[in-house]
Amino acid sequence: MIRVLLVDDQPLIRSGFRALLELEDDIEVVAEAADGSEGLELAKEHLPDVMLVDIQMPVTNGIEVTRRIAADRTLAGVHVVILTNYGLDEYVFDALRAGAAGFLVKDIVPDDFLHAVRVAARGDALLAPSITRKLINRYVTQPLPTDIGAGLEKLTSREREVVVLVARGLSNDEIAGHLVISPLTAKTHINRAMAKLHTRDRAQLVVLAYESGLVAPRDS
Repeated sequence: MIRVLLVDDQPLIRSGFRALLELEDDIEVVAEAADGSEGLELAKEHLPDVMLVDIQMPVTNGIEVTRRIAADRTLAGVHVVILTNYGLDEYVFDALRAGAAGFLVKDIVPDDFLHAVRVAARGDALLAPSITRKLINRYVTQPLPTDIGAGLEKLTSREREVVVLVARGLSNDEIAGHLVISPLTAKTHINRAMAKLHTRDRAQLVVLAYESGLVAPRDS
């Protein structure tokens, strides 16, 4: 059973998402919160698998919620998915850097929404190729920080290769096919790379790959 916590200051949005989720046999909405501070307390109480968080809320916004979840080791199993009205804007980018597993636009179609919740619960990729392209475009015009990528030397050649493929938007199955390995082996390489680079999930791994220069925008 996938346990979901809804955090949004709009009751109608929460009700709509809850109605969709509760129709599914494998998903349970454990709680709702109207602001980020309340959401943090409920996250500690319920330890959900997925936390759907509105990016703009009173008291504590979605970026700060994400940052606090990522910094709390007791909440390591909580995957934060940001909800937004506007697509990949500055706020969403900051949330990804803070540790969000991905983001959803609120006008997403129901089937895609439910699929995204299941993907997030697995800790798998939640960045669609279109989102990865937008991240790439961001780095075309943004200079690279000088303090990023210090841990890249810890990666094996295969791990670096896998990180590049993750940054290009490939799924585990696609990476496995490209490298002629099993999906489980691909996932193992990804998990080891994330551990060595201290990234919480694939979303942060993609951001780091471009920030460090391991993958250049033209490569994709």
